[in-house]
Amino acid sequence: MNWLNSLNFATLAFLAGLFTWAITILGSSIVFLFKNVHKSIMDGMLGLASGVMLAASFWSLLSPALEMCENLHLNGWLTASLGLLGGGLFLFLGDKIYQIIRKEKQNNTKKKRSLMLIISITLHNIPEGLAVGVAFGSLGYNLNGATLASALMLALGIGIQNFPEGSAISLPLKRDGMKSFKAFLIGSLSGIVEPIASLIGAILVLKIRYLLPSFLAFAAGAMIYVVVQELIPESQTNKRKDLMALFTIFGFIIMMILDVALG
Repeated sequence: MNWLNSLNFATLAFLAGLFTWAITILGSSIVFLFKNVHKSIMDGMLGLASGVMLAASFWSLLSPALEMCENLHLNGWLTASLGLLGGGLFLFLGDKIYQIIRKEKQNNTKKKRSLMLIISITLHNIPEGLAVGVAFGSLGYNLNGATLASALMLALGIGIQNFPEGSAISLPLKRDGMKSFKAFLIGSLSGIVEPIASLIGAILVLKIRYLLPSFLAFAAGAMIYVVVQELIPESQTNKRKDLMALFTIFGFIIMMILDVALG
């Protein structure tokens, strides 16, 4: 931890982005071991990540955004609302564009269907990387709730949900006849945008102070959209919905303790 404290915030953001990418690579490596991974394990991980990301959306992103609005004499509720809506709409429009393309290509080959999946998950990783970068960039302003521990946990939560995303690319590619190493490589590369986006997000909020509240709220909106639209619904397709819900609560509690008790 002392070594981490000695690094500048942009470097920390980049390293955190590399970590989340590494988890994507780890998820993609499953292709060498299994043709499929037990659904309950994947769903439990998604439930846990959902709780972590929901808690992080408030304590690590929204709460510091509101505090900084007060310090900068900005309208807090308006800035947070617009940022939240912007983050959600960004992913909403991305999903709509993907659905339109998928409908147009629904009768095409397996190769083209796989390409759509790769593009969708890669684009989805950009706001996640920005969220990590913004969380680490905000450490430069000494805001309540913006701590190294909370930023690290946010990166951990995003990393956890990157594991099934890496698998979601590599396993179908292998099932469609692609060699294991190539499927692993493509799945791994889908997450390369995260460290790049993390670095960009951190640099922007460190250089342009007035952008930080909006960026924090935008990242929170994007994460809440991902959790509500993708992670929780996917985890609830499990037969043990009650257990998956508990995993979500456990994830929320873990993040809350780190933010409130240790922050």
